[in-house]
Amino acid sequence: MLKVGELAPDFELRDGGGKPHRLSDRRGHFTVVYFYPADDTPGCTKEACSFRDAHASFGDEDTEVWGLSPQGAASKAAFRAKYGLPFTLLADEDHAVADSYGAWGEKQNYGKTYWGILRTSFLVGPDERVAHVWPKVKPEGHATEVLAALREVRVTPV
Repeated sequence: MLKVGELAPDFELRDGGGKPHRLSDRRGHFTVVYFYPADDTPGCTKEACSFRDAHASFGDEDTEVWGLSPQGAASKAAFRAKYGLPFTLLADEDHAVADSYGAWGEKQNYGKTYWGILRTSFLVGPDERVAHVWPKVKPEGHATEVLAALREVRVTPV
């Protein structure tokens, strides 16, 4: 998993409308890159709605939120529309970006072991370096945590 101070791997992924988004295009601005397992599932919906509800506050901090999961563009578009999500959702269908960030790994559920997205968030700074990492995210209220850390980092840069 990436650590604070490391260069965030650049990537280009498409959103629900097919528009490409490249992390390096955000140079000079903060970006929240959060990995979530699946569109329109209970935990992922709670997390997404917490970012939705804090969207204006992130905008006030000149920060974009990008959510990444393995489902395709159609799933992203439907999830955004259903919950009025005003931020970017990106399709990491081959989980290559999650892999490069350390957010793809072994999981266990009901006694079964499998590989999947590890719910993890990264705050990427204007210099394209990781400013903060949240491993093992709890969906409810996560956006509030991220916003507090963003404000702290902006006052005392890494």
